Amino acid sequence: MITTKADQIRSDRLFFILQSIRSVIEKYKPTHAAIENLYFGKNVSSAIPVAEARGVISAAVAEKGIPLAELTPNSIKTGVVGSAAADKKQVQKMVKIILGLEETPKPDHAADALAAAICMANKGLTL
Repeated sequence: MITTKADQIRSDRLFFILQSIRSVIEKYKPTHAAIENLYFGKNVSSAIPVAEARGVISAAVAEKGIPLAELTPNSIKTGVVGSAAADKKQVQKMVKIILGLEETPKPDHAADALAAAICMANKGLTL
């Protein structure tokens, strides 16, 4: 998991994310990638920093020529739980079951990332 410090300058945080994503790509050599579309219902103030981080991630993936699928939250929920109305707890529980994990993935973002990967695997990695 890639974590930055809240008190860091934003440009430094973004550069750290870029370097970290490049390292992950180099280590694991993925052939496909997926990212969740942005959705901000109540927490609109975090939209710009999240969009910037998402842009850095997308650029790092594109730099290596890796196809990037953009998935809606509803398509991920449907792909993992079978219902777009599923809540976070249901998604986490299904991720745990599908992957045969002993514990629910933590934090929520880890479960979300695994759910997106499961969704892509269920689609046969086609974009």
